[in-house]
Amino acid sequence: MTEYCVPSGAGESEYVEKRSRFLGHVRPVENEDEARAFINAVKKEHYDARHNCWCYILKDGPERYSDDGEPQGTAGIPMLEVLRREGVYNVVCVVTRYFGGVLLGAGGLFRAYTRSAKDALDAAGVSVVRRWVKLALPCSYAALERYKLELAAFGGAVEGMDYGANVTIRALLPEERQADFSARIFDLSGGSVTPAVTGESFQAVPRV
Repeated sequence: MTEYCVPSGAGESEYVEKRSRFLGHVRPVENEDEARAFINAVKKEHYDARHNCWCYILKDGPERYSDDGEPQGTAGIPMLEVLRREGVYNVVCVVTRYFGGVLLGAGGLFRAYTRSAKDALDAAGVSVVRRWVKLALPCSYAALERYKLELAAFGGAVEGMDYGANVTIRALLPEERQADFSARIFDLSGGSVTPAVTGESFQAVPRV
């Protein structure tokens, strides 16, 4: 797998349906031990909750889930499907339910656990892990926003900025897009700007 996604960080969510509170928790993890430790920590913190349903997916590892007492197929699987649909790995998700006294039915539970997992993942953000080419892109202050838009259009990201009389954008770009991006910048600048390759890296970069 040359490219995959991971959570950018921790994410939390809260959703209330017919007085039941659903608290979503997402964390990046590297292995099953870390996933299990986080699940246990949430269970300990929310020991008085009716359910602490969970799932996790590890790159080159297992997928696991638990309905933790909810009707089969109404919690763990819907949460797992959210992670699968987003293409996220090395992630654990726990949704805590404080029962509000009103039964939601299978459909209501399915929707609540799906929403809670998705909201928590959205709060965490998603990063793309892949090989990136590092570029130094000099530009005027007037051209800065235009060049940033072009970078985003080619699937790139701004790693940093160096300010002086002009600006140098420190950019990350998918290696297969680097040549086309450099040609585009050369054309836009009338031949006056050529991005300089300064290195490469394999890292996580937040998805725009």
